[in-house]
Amino acid sequence: MALIKSISGIRGTIGGRSGEGLGGVDIVKFTSAYAEFIRRNNPRAKKIVVGRDARISGKMVSHLVVGSLMAMGFDVINIGLATTPTTELAVTGLGADGGIIITASHNPIQWNALKLLNNRGEFLSDKEGKEVIAIAEKEDFSFAEVLNLGKEYKDDTWAMRHIEMVKNLPLVDCDAIEKAGFTVAVDAVNSVGGEVIPQLLRELGVKNIIELNCEATGKFAHTPEPIPENLTQISDLMKSGRADVGFVVDPDVDRLAIVMENGEMFVEEYTLVAVADYVLSQTPGNTVSNLSSSRALRDVTEKRGCKYSAAAVGEVNVVTKMKETGAIIGGEGNGGVIYPELHYGRDALVGVALFLTLLAKEGKKVTELKAGYPKYAIAKNKIELTPDIDVDAILEAVKHKFSNENITDIDGVKIDFADSWVHLRKSNTEPIIRIYSEAETMEKADRLAEDIKKVISSL
Repeated sequence: MALIKSISGIRGTIGGRSGEGLGGVDIVKFTSAYAEFIRRNNPRAKKIVVGRDARISGKMVSHLVVGSLMAMGFDVINIGLATTPTTELAVTGLGADGGIIITASHNPIQWNALKLLNNRGEFLSDKEGKEVIAIAEKEDFSFAEVLNLGKEYKDDTWAMRHIEMVKNLPLVDCDAIEKAGFTVAVDAVNSVGGEVIPQLLRELGVKNIIELNCEATGKFAHTPEPIPENLTQISDLMKSGRADVGFVVDPDVDRLAIVMENGEMFVEEYTLVAVADYVLSQTPGNTVSNLSSSRALRDVTEKRGCKYSAAAVGEVNVVTKMKETGAIIGGEGNGGVIYPELHYGRDALVGVALFLTLLAKEGKKVTELKAGYPKYAIAKNKIELTPDIDVDAILEAVKHKFSNENITDIDGVKIDFADSWVHLRKSNTEPIIRIYSEAETMEKADRLAEDIKKVISSL
């Protein structure tokens, strides 16, 4: 069993004893603590939005979350099955005081989580998240008396509202997409994206859609993280020549992976690179990604005469940096596109619409489009953590060993070499140290990661 409390929310495996996983008592406790936090910061707060992905535990968790919020005296707008970005938009659209998204994103089926939003539909900051955790651990909250209990209201209109907002973005060209006559394959891992992405494609003008794992049953057809080893089914389909492009989303639809017409991955890192390059070509401005993202975004940004900045890992950190620098687009190398023209949140729907517009306007195959971007390869490795491993001591020792290189330590330790980099950090969502390395080829990136692993082993 596992329970992880971090900047990414409260995440854990379903079941087990209280405090060892995300059990019923834990769900009630953390939801109530969140409601208490919202009320302390705004005594007039009354309304919270709740949405969930299609995980098989989602309905159970939703009942507990909604009931806990009502018990705390909050009215709940339950938007039901909804993507993470849809829920974020609903918070601001409904003038709510906050929101809870019930999803464990890319984690396997036994996991679920509470992602906590403020009244701007954005994730709580690290400081705010820690305040919620402190309230929960002390159980420092008070339930409403019977005449002050909240009410539940249901609103299932937000998926279509979200789609309409994306369609109406100035840089989304539905006419160009329709004229291109694309055949598009979609793998939505049997979660909410199976309902939303095909509907978005139809609204954008795509008439030929091949749906894989698009029933929102929550019974994941494969490991849900959209990385190459999990995407063999759609890759094989693309190799058969039946589609021009393939889109893969994670269970809560805030990450977008693209599969090229030859069955190879466009690579998650390049989802943001391609979309950002298109946006910059139309509306020049600054960009932001996190420290673990490819240098390719920096390269295309500077080529357009604009400025790139790096942020600590975590959507909230990227958003903060984007606001500081006035960035017009940003995101994370995991396929997460943040386009403030719509909202400050990773949004696969925005990614799909902008990428298809780019593809239609360029008149190229996806492989040809990819060939025009800077060539880098990122290796993503990890070290499993045990209780006796002192992560901070390891990172400090690595930092000291490579002190002659360009070091960034705002989030773990990133070492920038002339033609490559490696980033070590403790995961926010899993009990591991992530080791991301980038170089001109995957062979060089893997070798760099192995060298760092040897250094860690020697320590």
